[in-house]
Amino acid sequence: MSAEPLSDQPPGLASLGPRHVALIMDGNGRWAEARGLPRAIGHREGVQALKRTIQAAPKLGIKCLTVFGFSTENWQRPAEEVSDLMGLVRTYVGSDLKRLEKEGVRLRILGRRKGLPDDIAKIVDKAEATTAHNDKFILQVAFNYGGRADIVDAAQRYVDRVKAGEAVEPLDEAALGAGLSTAGGPPVDVIVRTSGEYRLSNFLLWEAAYAELVYQDILWPDYGEAALADVVEQFRNRDRRFGGRPAARVAG
Repeated sequence: MSAEPLSDQPPGLASLGPRHVALIMDGNGRWAEARGLPRAIGHREGVQALKRTIQAAPKLGIKCLTVFGFSTENWQRPAEEVSDLMGLVRTYVGSDLKRLEKEGVRLRILGRRKGLPDDIAKIVDKAEATTAHNDKFILQVAFNYGGRADIVDAAQRYVDRVKAGEAVEPLDEAALGAGLSTAGGPPVDVIVRTSGEYRLSNFLLWEAAYAELVYQDILWPDYGEAALADVVEQFRNRDRRFGGRPAARVAG
């Protein structure tokens, strides 16, 4: 089943774009430290920012939101912080799954399932199964995800099919892309990084090929509708040529 949502957006918004916004939610720790608070509080406030952003996205004509929740590199953080982040997943899904289902949100989890705690893996599977029929909006959470790892995994899936004796298509961009965890979703229009950092940090490397990049000097716990609206405005003011030349202007 395609991950592409089927329902219409508010008149005039969807045609202007962006349709798919991806967010690197950065700055939870610095937000907390600036206030003399534990980093765990920053992560919890970051969840509230995520809820605000999910609520705002459809109002702005966005049909798909992809957020970077936990990277393959985040396992290197202190055990206490990793444990707290896992606890937030349990809490968020437990408190919001019914609401997401009711509001027509389809939840997809990107990244490797192998290596996740057993209960987190079960939560992820349940969340996807519960919302699989929804078609108003897609929320993709990159969890235990890395852009390089996802490309490697896609290549390995192709190799495994060859070894299994399947009749496979030639290995080209379409064939490799079909093995990515993002396969089936709409193309990424814009990738946003918060907190004033200027890098992708191994997020959606394949999908970033023609995405617009927006960097905002906002710590993630302070994020919300106004910041997302600024992303939409910046996107609509970009001249997207996809490697071509701008269209000739006709004199009035």
